[in-house]
Amino acid sequence: LIMEETGKIFKKEKEMKKGIAFPTSISVNNCVCHFSPLKSDQDYILKEGDLVKIDLGVHVDGFIANVAHSFVIEASKDKPVCGRRADVIKAAHLCAEAALRLVKPGNQNTQVTEAWNKIAHSFHCTPIEGMLSHQLKQHVIDGEKTIIQNPTDQQKKDHEKAEFEVHEVYAVDVLVSSGEGKVRTA
Repeated sequence: LIMEETGKIFKKEKEMKKGIAFPTSISVNNCVCHFSPLKSDQDYILKEGDLVKIDLGVHVDGFIANVAHSFVIEASKDKPVCGRRADVIKAAHLCAEAALRLVKPGNQNTQVTEAWNKIAHSFHCTPIEGMLSHQLKQHVIDGEKTIIQNPTDQQKKDHEKAEFEVHEVYAVDVLVSSGEGKVRTA
């Protein structure tokens, strides 16, 4: 589908490459991100109440656009998400909104980190420890400048402070947990 849709644009530019920049992944419930099943994995049928996160990336001439969206199966105005799940979703949404306002020329990456921590904690949630949002450049999906979520003490010392500049582009990944914010291998 990605190849089909990107093939419809910039048709006159015969040499321009377009297509997949980051593989589509579907992560369900406690799986934080970037899940891509193996053929040997058992099938999973989505059910009412599952929190589903879809993530993918495309590029046109090496300029990357990443997108992710989370939703709850069968949630609606008549059957809203409640409790801790609602807290996590609202915290993540507000963190994304904060990044939208803070990632601008003259601001620092640490301002975003601090805002995310404050927002998540106001909902008694935790950003996922050590997750990075990366600067994007042509043909580069993990640029030098990053925004770190919930850094450990060592990461606070090691992570480079950076100022956002005009014409920079970032893939902002917001990952929030109702738990302690630490990832574990399955």
